[in-house]
Amino acid sequence: MSTLAPARHDHRDSEFGPLIAVLSLEERIALLTGATTWTLTELPSIGLRTITMSDGPIGVRGIDGDTTTSAQLPSPSGMAATWDIRILDELGALMAREAERKGVDVVLAPVVNLQRTPVGGRHFECFSEDPLLTGRLAGAFVAALQRGGVGASVKHFIGNESETDRTTYIAAMDERTLREVYLAPFEHVVRTAGAWTVMAAYNAFSDGELAAPSTEHGPLLNSILKHEWGFDGVVVSDWLANKTTIESALGGLDLEMPGPTGLWGAALLEAVRGGSVPEAVVNDKVERLLRLAERVGALSGLPGTVHARAVHSSPQQADAADVRNLLQRAAARGTVVLRNDGGILPLVRETVSSIALIGANAVHPFVQGGGSAHVDPPHLSAPLAAIRAAFPDAEVSLTRGGVTETNAAPIEDALLRTPNGDSGILLQLLDDVGGVLEARVLASARELWVRDPPEGATTARFVTLVELGGGSDEIELAPVGAHVVRVNGKTLSESDRIVGAEVVLDSSYSNPTASSIVVEGASALIEADVQVVDAAAFGRFARFHLRHRPPRLSNAEEIELAVAAAADAETAVVIVGTNPETESEGWDRANLSLPGDQDELVRRVAAANPRTIVVVNAGAPVLLPWLDDVAAVLWWWLPGQEAGAALADVLAGEIEPSGRLPWTLPAREEDVPVPNGLPAAGVVEYAEGLDVGHRGWDRLGRNPARPFGYGLGYTTWNYLSIVPSERNQDGDVVVEVDVTNTGSRAGREVVQVYLSSDGSDVVRPIRWLAGFAVVDARPGETVTATITVARRAFEVWDTSASGWTLPSGQYTLSAGRSSRDLLIDVAVGIDSQVDYEASRL
Repeated sequence: MSTLAPARHDHRDSEFGPLIAVLSLEERIALLTGATTWTLTELPSIGLRTITMSDGPIGVRGIDGDTTTSAQLPSPSGMAATWDIRILDELGALMAREAERKGVDVVLAPVVNLQRTPVGGRHFECFSEDPLLTGRLAGAFVAALQRGGVGASVKHFIGNESETDRTTYIAAMDERTLREVYLAPFEHVVRTAGAWTVMAAYNAFSDGELAAPSTEHGPLLNSILKHEWGFDGVVVSDWLANKTTIESALGGLDLEMPGPTGLWGAALLEAVRGGSVPEAVVNDKVERLLRLAERVGALSGLPGTVHARAVHSSPQQADAADVRNLLQRAAARGTVVLRNDGGILPLVRETVSSIALIGANAVHPFVQGGGSAHVDPPHLSAPLAAIRAAFPDAEVSLTRGGVTETNAAPIEDALLRTPNGDSGILLQLLDDVGGVLEARVLASARELWVRDPPEGATTARFVTLVELGGGSDEIELAPVGAHVVRVNGKTLSESDRIVGAEVVLDSSYSNPTASSIVVEGASALIEADVQVVDAAAFGRFARFHLRHRPPRLSNAEEIELAVAAAADAETAVVIVGTNPETESEGWDRANLSLPGDQDELVRRVAAANPRTIVVVNAGAPVLLPWLDDVAAVLWWWLPGQEAGAALADVLAGEIEPSGRLPWTLPAREEDVPVPNGLPAAGVVEYAEGLDVGHRGWDRLGRNPARPFGYGLGYTTWNYLSIVPSERNQDGDVVVEVDVTNTGSRAGREVVQVYLSSDGSDVVRPIRWLAGFAVVDARPGETVTATITVARRAFEVWDTSASGWTLPSGQYTLSAGRSSRDLLIDVAVGIDSQVDYEASRL
């Protein structure tokens, strides 16, 4: 792999040369580290205002202190299930409007890493297991976002498919796998959508020649991204990912985040003055930052004249009718029909007399995964209210059917009293000798995340009297960092381990180890002294989780109630799924099973009511051992703020659930080609090579529960013909596939085209996705899906020549409804002159 040196062109020849020339070296270097956790340094002397960044895979959260709500999109895997570039374009445009409303210039999204293993903690935050589908959808999203004047930060570059030890492991893969699989979606987004920033990942990367952190991997950042692909934007570090000064500066990193502390600043200034880092390297980074500033409207180029970012901060905008309608349609369109025995769906509104809505996820739907993707929506459409509104003549009941989370819920506000009898929790912020620097009352256990304590505070003391009902109540207490926790004067938990930024990086601050105590009595006095965490550029905070599990029925008893409700109803709708303990940034899943006793719940309800519809509320695959034993199954994803309304539309047939799986659904855990991404001796080996996702299932000859691309929708289709065009000047083949809607209602089909190589000497996957298109048709109507199969789909990376080559030979283009349901084919011959001829098989 080439190891080109960092750019050293003369900045005086660039459009930003005059601005760079008036800046001192100190000013230029100051631009290369964040001013705060979320903002960049301003320089009024050249008309440069601060640039604001925000997390944003499913919504624009805004910076710390922003209390406005955010439009909450479906999870990226749910977006990808639409396979619809038009919907991704609409969602990207919505994100741009939301960013403008919140005063944000760059949204740290999308994630274009691949779903290499189904247990990956951030699986839900990725689009797909397939590089082509990921790249096409992400490209549409980024293009729309940036058309709105808001920069995208495409992440995480590269090999960031696992959460376990994510800041330290080395992702190791061969050059063909890197080029043809994991770089492919990044390349598509950079070349076609012109991404303005790319985020370098926490992990290190090894291509077999160089193993180095992603923030300083010169062959990746300088050679491939900047020189080969022509990326003219900013390479930004993931937060606190940078570990060096000289190596990262030379290796291609442009912006170290967050600030104001870091490893550049004075150290980089010294390195430049000492000759270790050429000044031209700094100038190139500054030019890239100024280009970004110009693109987002942050640079006037005139001394003292600063373009302020317009902020339209009406909270209602995230709840506007057009926003709700878009999010409702996107969530409904992404819903996948996995089973529909006897055509039970859609339900006929006029004939439904009663519905038993069942499941912990029916009571509290899981609408977004954990971690940096979190946003607070303006409202949440609940399944019960939405289904009642959609079926006004039906009696709709709600039964939980058992708990699925290991942790208890946050303690109820009404149970909390301060020592003097007021409602709430007494907070005292103490210095290192126990002096009280600040005291106030917290109204709720949800406020036990104390940010920005006063200077000198080292300990947060929380005191509350919990007034209970006199039964057998369990209280869970989970402090972050060093602590002493006492209940009724007795020490329950104690630790002297001082923690720092690592608890943010591994997300343990949101899910720390808990201690629990069963209280047999009317009250419990809780006293907790908890460390003030200095999390470097993430800020200072203290955090304490206080949870309560009151006496309740057992899961077995709750299942009995659910079975009785199902037996009494005409139709049962059971919502099963994952929860915040299962799918989150910071940790990978231990297995693919549904948490709790949900499998037993489904079996028992289905036995009691043959008209049982199961809705799966999860972003990543889970095992469904009863999949073919119930009447209907829908995959609902993590649907965002319009969860209930979208589900009601699907059940009633107002919107066809036209989603297709963007990943493969396993039937058995032992069949998964890549069962986990756990590092061995600090290294994650991508040993499967090119065979990621459905390609691996094909290579191993294993049968999943449902294949990649699967989805029934609400109608049926006949595939009539596939006709490839002459190759165009770019070497692409345009394929026309005629399909007929043979059902009784209008419908949407996702026409998928796969490519396979016949008799080539080059090792390729057995088949690979080459293109797709979404078409709509009325009953009996025949429509043509026009799909461009790019030249790149035929090419392979030649490691000896360090370039793309087009192997001669016979190829088969196959069209169908999933990777395992290919209905028509056409042969395509390729010779070394890129000529080809097509003939029907």
